[in-house]
Amino acid sequence: MKGVAGLLNALHRGETALAAHLLAVADRHRAEHEVHHVATDLARWSRRHGELIADAAPRYGGATGPGGGQEAAGRGAEDSDDVPPLLLDLRALHLAASGNAVYWEMLGQAARATRDERLLGLADTCLPRVLRQAGWARTMLTTQSPQLIVAG
Repeated sequence: MKGVAGLLNALHRGETALAAHLLAVADRHRAEHEVHHVATDLARWSRRHGELIADAAPRYGGATGPGGGQEAAGRGAEDSDDVPPLLLDLRALHLAASGNAVYWEMLGQAARATRDERLLGLADTCLPRVLRQAGWARTMLTTQSPQLIVAG
């Protein structure tokens, strides 16, 4: 089950990083009440996902570490100073959540292939939430972009 352990480790890092990024975005954009409050709530989901992964990982030979929150909380090298910071943050959140969703989908498929109900339950619990996180970030991008780009 080396592949499953690798996915669990990647998911643990990804969910930990996403939680840290959500909290950093919430803090940076306190004046945007929806962003602040929803991002804070969504961070709880990712922290819980990390806990669930940490509980499951030893059964599959995985050893989750403390995670990697710091690099995800910053801006990427491809980000432009010409793009409003809120849009950069929402883009990064969308990409991070979408990346985690792909890993959850792979984990679910591996669980189906091996008929591992426990692992499938984990994937089935977390995948819908991470898809909602990605969807929220995309919706916020859609609603905020016209105002921030045109007014900027």
